[in-house]
Amino acid sequence: LPAGRTATALALGYGHSCAILDDGSAMCWGENDNGQLGDGTNTNSNIPVAVGLPAGRTATVLSLGYYHSCAILDDGSTMCWGYNANGQLGDGTTNNNYNPVAVNLPAGRTATAIAVGGYHSCAILDNDAVSCWGKGNYGQLGNGQTFDYANPTYSNVVNVKPIMITSGGDSNCVLLDNGTAMCWGDNNYGQLGDGTTTNQLSPVLIDFSFEFVSVESGYYHSCAILEDGSAMCWGDNG
Repeated sequence: LPAGRTATALALGYGHSCAILDDGSAMCWGENDNGQLGDGTNTNSNIPVAVGLPAGRTATVLSLGYYHSCAILDDGSTMCWGYNANGQLGDGTTNNNYNPVAVNLPAGRTATAIAVGGYHSCAILDNDAVSCWGKGNYGQLGNGQTFDYANPTYSNVVNVKPIMITSGGDSNCVLLDNGTAMCWGDNNYGQLGDGTTTNQLSPVLIDFSFEFVSVESGYYHSCAILEDGSAMCWGDNG
């Protein structure tokens, strides 16, 4: 890292890594074939390079996918960069971008949390809605369809308050303020935790009669921390 700087947050993708530094800047390193480092090039880097955030803006949250990256900025706006063949940058195009581009969040809305899957992205908005964009073949956008969306589309998370979101390869889960969770998308290995292996195009409630305090998704499995400090996992167990 640059002299005198420390990291306050870290995010890992398939072949690249990124960090938020103590001054709010963002740096990435590793694979960059699709511009996922956000430095304006597609050159791999074995050392951290600065992400080209807008002047005066800082990053508060980072999340990385297979070949793209996203960040929430200090004003609640959201930017993504890298691979975009499925619209996972959320800028209305399917063009790769080597520099951060603004996500077309709904008018007047800001993001409070973000999670990036393999080829899609999702955010919790300031009105407690969930919006997703990018690849949708498994229903991972949560809007009841299996189409790709290059602009954010609302997921069917309604009449609940999500406080945390996590994305696996082609699935997502949100933790709700009552300690339950909702999940949707790819479920071939049971990673949605609904007792089936049926893909879900809209969020389904996951209620194990335990209160969750945290939930995380891997590519084909999910795990949760419970209120008593124990953990539960479900999905692929190869």
